Amino acid sequence: MRIAAILEYDGSCFSGWQRQDQARSVQAVVEEALSKVADEPVQVTVAGRTDAGVHALAQVIHFDTTAARNAYSWVRGANSNLPDDVAVLWAEEVKNDFHARYSATGRYYHYIILNRPIRPTYLARHVTHEYRPLDVASMQDAARFLTGEHDFSSFRAADCQAKNPVRTLRQLEIYRHSDLVHIHAHANAFLHHMVRNIAGVLMTIGAGERKSSWAEQVLEARDRTVGGITAAPDGLYLVSIGYPETMNIPVVAPAFPQIVD
Repeated sequence: MRIAAILEYDGSCFSGWQRQDQARSVQAVVEEALSKVADEPVQVTVAGRTDAGVHALAQVIHFDTTAARNAYSWVRGANSNLPDDVAVLWAEEVKNDFHARYSATGRYYHYIILNRPIRPTYLARHVTHEYRPLDVASMQDAARFLTGEHDFSSFRAADCQAKNPVRTLRQLEIYRHSDLVHIHAHANAFLHHMVRNIAGVLMTIGAGERKSSWAEQVLEARDRTVGGITAAPDGLYLVSIGYPETMNIPVVAPAFPQIVD
């Protein structure tokens, strides 16, 4: 049978999602926990691989197994074998044509910037710190150049393996709550480092180093070297993955909506 599951994890102490020989990965600890529940080796497929330091509020996976377990057993059994920084929020049997990655219709990311002169304490590794005042209005103005279907070559990592750099950025919102500046991005799919590179451009504009129109210039250049910094991973959250309603994958509300709302 095929099982789909939704995961929440703190990426601070992981080298990223993907299994690596000499580093701690989310994939490795999840597969180890599920294998113990199934009493057989389990390999999972993920909706979107996250980088080192990136967090997930509702990452989606699927796996195939011959083990007969109910939903409660998958969730409770996996969580009893997972470290404190990873949890299974939901698990159910799904149709065999469900695919965590290829069935997805959209991805939602959220980037959080603590914008104050003093560095974070309890929010360290969970927000990006920018000490310079950010002008949210200019960041919002820049966002309009990036929404829609574009070639995002200037916003992807040099080692990005995607064959096609064209993506549809359906929504890019920037707003402030007190000292926190939020960037919310929704697209059909994202390139490697795309959200962090967009955040880097927007922060540069917000800090007054560039005008809003620079975002359009970077986009049209189709050259990563003109795009400035890649923002830190600490403030990046994979919020949710969208699927057709017929697949019955639930939308999980964030545990802390006041942080990622």
